[in-house]
Amino acid sequence: MGTAAAGSWQEPLLAAVVMAARERPRARSLLGLLAGFAAGRGIGPLPGQLLDYDVIEAFCVAGCAGAAPSTRGTYRSVLYQLAAPVHGQPGRRATPFAGARAPAPYSFDERAGLAALARAQRGPGKRASALAMVVFGIGAGLRPGELAALRGSGITGAGGRAVVRISAGPAPRVVPVAWRYAGRALGLARRAADGYVFRPGPADRGYKNFVNDFARDLGGDPDVPAVSMSRARSSFICDHLAAGTSLAGLLAAAGITEAESLARYARHVPGVSSSKAALRARWLAEGRR
Repeated sequence: MGTAAAGSWQEPLLAAVVMAARERPRARSLLGLLAGFAAGRGIGPLPGQLLDYDVIEAFCVAGCAGAAPSTRGTYRSVLYQLAAPVHGQPGRRATPFAGARAPAPYSFDERAGLAALARAQRGPGKRASALAMVVFGIGAGLRPGELAALRGSGITGAGGRAVVRISAGPAPRVVPVAWRYAGRALGLARRAADGYVFRPGPADRGYKNFVNDFARDLGGDPDVPAVSMSRARSSFICDHLAAGTSLAGLLAAAGITEAESLARYARHVPGVSSSKAALRARWLAEGRR
């Protein structure tokens, strides 16, 4: 598809979709990739043909076979968003992609390094936000969006215990903070009061890379691993699997609905089966006690 032909319908289409300005360049790029894939199969460049859900599925499944499942899922999500004004909502379930492996949890030494990295940041605000990633990632298993929305008033406790109330996002819940992080969690709560714990002040907290962008800008010891909410959350879940926490309790704390979803984390925990069937059987057995 030529540039002129693309421009004749891409911009009106992009304008019709509610999308953050920073996401539009990626959407344009994906339309170009989809057009190239479709052209190789004799499919025309008109939006009604190019944005057919079957064409998008073929592109994500066959055209992006070498990409990670999470990447292909992101591509499909963006393209489905663009297809909706043309064809309405899809009438069938999308092709499932194999689940991505959970990142390895942080080791004990790495966790100490992360805490030191947070303390080494310039300025109290940046230090507190970096520490919040460690404390509420490893200590409470929060997702990035949950951390971005967390306020100091959502953290309570005393006597060496702390709990976090998650009200934003698809999995509202109450999470007991791991005892090693409880004191620091309460300290961050006192500092934030009723404000945001992470990067206080006006910000686009709905931006999906809000936390990741901050983490990329953290300076520190090159021997210390990067601060990653996905690795921190994996650490939280793996710690509970290793400690023998009931699966019902872990699922509730992590905001996960199915025991089988823990299989991707159990691979990192010696002595814990990573079989989905075994995890479900264990969950059912615990429920009968």
